[in-house]
Amino acid sequence: MQKPQELDILEMPVEGLAAYWLSIKKIMDARKGRDILDEEIATASEPYILHLLETVFSALDIPLVRRLAQTKRDILIDDYRTKIDLMRLAIYAIASGENPRVTLVRMDSKFAHPLMTEDRAFDMATAMFDALKPRGVDLDILLSVDHKIKADRLLVKLLFFVMYARREGRQNLDRFIPHLGSRFFSEGVSLAIDNFEADFLANHLESIRDRVMVETGRKMDMALEMALAIRSKAAYDDIFRIARTYMS
Repeated sequence: MQKPQELDILEMPVEGLAAYWLSIKKIMDARKGRDILDEEIATASEPYILHLLETVFSALDIPLVRRLAQTKRDILIDDYRTKIDLMRLAIYAIASGENPRVTLVRMDSKFAHPLMTEDRAFDMATAMFDALKPRGVDLDILLSVDHKIKADRLLVKLLFFVMYARREGRQNLDRFIPHLGSRFFSEGVSLAIDNFEADFLANHLESIRDRVMVETGRKMDMALEMALAIRSKAAYDDIFRIARTYMS
């Protein structure tokens, strides 16, 4: 069975998420206990799946479980949207040659309060230039960008790419693409390198962001319904019917 630490509800296909819950159902039926749930909770890192494991299979009544799931869904969707927007702003800045100070102001507008001072943000982003120099540095760690990174670290990394493109030319970002992690960001940077117009890229990536958020919300809804069906001891085939409802 795919372990929760390998799960990413934003990027994984709906079929993979359905298979995860169906495998939980099979193992629970075979073991006749909640050992599998305790094991999954102990190792889970995907936040929404961990939330469902901890709440759906607790003594909380189902109406409260649903309210809590909706709250967690809203918080995570907002967090993911914000981080994707930060990536989108960075790609726009790379494509347009925008002053990194302007980019930082745009990024700060995504938060109620700036995550850090301007001086600290630029000091940390500048330090990444030196961090690239040592032989053997793990670029997959240093340059990785995705929605799982804390917002302040993500902002610094994105600011570095904007500064690098401004100093060295965006064409030279090409060597970093294999290490970027996020498909959204790496594909956007590739388009910027290919001289796609900045406003077009901003609109294009905004549309992708909105579609990703809709699909992620549906996957969360499916996960909740499947988990509740497992809690109620529904038959495997009925749980599979729930999953199929969310598939095209």
